[in-house]
Amino acid sequence: MQRLASSRRILQAALAPGRAQSSLSAAAAAAPAPENAFAAAPKMPPFDYTPPPYDGPRAEEISRKRVEFLSPSLFHFYDRPLNIVDGKMQYLFDEDGRRYLDAFGGIATVCCGHCHPDVVEAMVNQAKRIQHSTILYLNHAIADFAEALAAKMPGDLKVVFFTNSGTEANELALMIARLYTGCHDIISLRNGYHGNAAGTMGATAQCNWKFNTGVHHALNPDPYRGAFGSDGEKYARDVQEIIDFGTTGRVGGFISEAIQGVGGIVELAPGYLPAVYNMVRKAGGLCIADEVQAGVARTGSHFWGFESHGVIPDIVTMAKGIGNGIPIGAVVTTPEIAQVLTRRSYFNTFGGNPVSTAGGHAVLKVLEKEKLQENAFVVGSYLKERLNELKEKHDIIGDVRGKGFLLGVELVTDRQKKTPAKAEIGHVMNHMKDMGVLVGKGGFYGNVFRVTPPLCFTKEDSDFFIEAMDISLSKLCIVIVVVYMVDDKTNQSQCQGDVNVDIFMLANVK
Repeated sequence: MQRLASSRRILQAALAPGRAQSSLSAAAAAAPAPENAFAAAPKMPPFDYTPPPYDGPRAEEISRKRVEFLSPSLFHFYDRPLNIVDGKMQYLFDEDGRRYLDAFGGIATVCCGHCHPDVVEAMVNQAKRIQHSTILYLNHAIADFAEALAAKMPGDLKVVFFTNSGTEANELALMIARLYTGCHDIISLRNGYHGNAAGTMGATAQCNWKFNTGVHHALNPDPYRGAFGSDGEKYARDVQEIIDFGTTGRVGGFISEAIQGVGGIVELAPGYLPAVYNMVRKAGGLCIADEVQAGVARTGSHFWGFESHGVIPDIVTMAKGIGNGIPIGAVVTTPEIAQVLTRRSYFNTFGGNPVSTAGGHAVLKVLEKEKLQENAFVVGSYLKERLNELKEKHDIIGDVRGKGFLLGVELVTDRQKKTPAKAEIGHVMNHMKDMGVLVGKGGFYGNVFRVTPPLCFTKEDSDFFIEAMDISLSKLCIVIVVVYMVDDKTNQSQCQGDVNVDIFMLANVK
């Protein structure tokens, strides 16, 4: 009853003279802050850590400096940007010491947890001895990490090249494929994302991130929005047609993610990768698995995303999770394929530096010691179940997908038409932030929540996340109702639950 009474007050305030709005954005801006919208806000799980006091620049000053001194291409989440100054495991802290549950993980990057003591200790100890020399000298850190990574790979994938990022790793993988095959043609997927340098932007197939370099883009095997649903083999026929009609019949390679990250956590249709790998290899090409986001235990069921498709690539690229926030990437391939780089004498000044590789090696040890892959599977499955429960309650949720801690929640204003809820997702994100939950968004239309927390995320964290999203989606319905009433188009189809029914009862007697 308290929630209903609070909802009445919100509606009455919104309907007061001078408060009528003509758009969702304006109505949302006029609504009270989320923490005051309901009688009971969700309670964050207890956590035994208090950050030291912060006395550095405030958000306003940092924002001013960003505008003046940094690239205009930089953007930020939220109406009021957060100044994050501290982090511990699955939590972040702002300039005032307020704690937030991190369900984004620095864009699927933090796997062990923020500032994990074992990773920090390994890096600090290495930095005290030697921070940088060059791979022209010997150092055990790079060799030890390469050995540990190779032990995680299937088949004959055992030769490692270190880079500084996923972009560099994918650039190198494309170069290796072209050198090895003698063919320049590369096939990638529409809606895929592989980096932001010239070659990887060519392989990327989203206009926001695209740079044309002659890469062929195949039909995306998207079970939710794709033409063939979950029939992977039907999508695969497009790759064969590209080979037959768009190339000489020979290709350099095929690159894809097992689950598209930036593209909106899109799982590839079952049966797609085995069929495509067979086609590409028959055309003389190499198969490249981009594991920058799906790899390093994040999907829970497997250590690498491609493993769930029953394939073994010729080249695997990785970054993000292998460093837990350290700028490091890697390419792993077979000894035979690796030989081609002796023709170009590939060299990377900072790739494989002692501090980064010591930290990366520590990450693998923590994943094993703390059974974080198992946690990603168990808790990730639980979180996905709870997200599907929200889908049953809120019509605005069109799809829930992904595996482990690589989950996507797509918002749509019409489930049949799958109309992207572009404006609505921003309002929900802001409401969740105000309740202490940080989550990402992505997808071609920018309407998909990217739920990619550190792998130490717990069931209690999941419950808190779900409650915050539930309240935020319910609050969004309140705003929608206010807009509809202003336009005399009251429509109950989008709203669920007792709070919203009560609002419609109020609407009818206004």
